Amino acid sequence: MSNNIIVANVLRFIFLVLLQGLVLQRIPNVMENYNQFEIFLYPIFIFLLPFKTPHPLLIALGFLIGISVDFFYDSPGVHASAGVFIAYIRPFVASILQPREGYNNSVDIPTVERFGLSWFATYSLILLFAHIFFYYAVEVFTFWYFWRIILNTITSFLISAIFIMLFQTIFNPKV
Repeated sequence: MSNNIIVANVLRFIFLVLLQGLVLQRIPNVMENYNQFEIFLYPIFIFLLPFKTPHPLLIALGFLIGISVDFFYDSPGVHASAGVFIAYIRPFVASILQPREGYNNSVDIPTVERFGLSWFATYSLILLFAHIFFYYAVEVFTFWYFWRIILNTITSFLISAIFIMLFQTIFNPKV
């Protein structure tokens, strides 16, 4: 991995953790009458890591970003477990969506610029939905509240998907 990719990902990590913890965490609290959603932007860090990232490192980074966000939310490892979960399933999702010519593991970073909007939207939205559903399922830790989990997942997914696509469009990460 080149130094540019490492530096870009370290800066992206710091930016996303601070944005998630200092800004996005507060938005549902401002809307007192409707708190059925949260905005999840930090998973895009896992989405944008190069395909050649070793799986154990991917899982460790999923844990690291999740536990960093947990610090701001004062939650006992819920974000960390969801981060580990999407880091674990990311290679499987990427293999299902692999283009006919395959990935060029030496340079491929999953962005709109490299694979197109349709591919990136499918890839990131599958992982985002899995992340959010897992997050809410672990948060309540029982399927007794199944409909609450589904409602929160759908509303958070729709709002978070907009933020993910805006982030990808505005920042257009090349590395």
